[in-house]
Amino acid sequence: MSVHDPLVRFRHMLDYAREAVQMAGERTSTELEKNRQLGLALTHLAELIGEAASQVPRDIQTQYPQIPWPKIISTRNRLIHGYDYVDYEILFDTIKNDLPPLIEALANILQKNE
Repeated sequence: MSVHDPLVRFRHMLDYAREAVQMAGERTSTELEKNRQLGLALTHLAELIGEAASQVPRDIQTQYPQIPWPKIISTRNRLIHGYDYVDYEILFDTIKNDLPPLIEALANILQKNE
């Protein structure tokens, strides 16, 4: 499987999303704001998810409408270009509420295609 294979990108997205959810665990957004290392790590994982998503060709993206491609990629762009301010409450909400369904969707896609 080539690194340019979209399934590799899907696998990266899944791995990073799982890691972010695990790392966030039972913590709160307040803990995230107070723990710089945790905040930076989760920010970076969210950036990586978005970067991997942006590398999936648009024609492939359209085959998987259950993945919120624009939202994932725009989150990455906001984190990268707005590096001087990260709203950890929003980031935490994204990790807690948006990543679990993304993980499920990606796992299903990969299971059907691998």
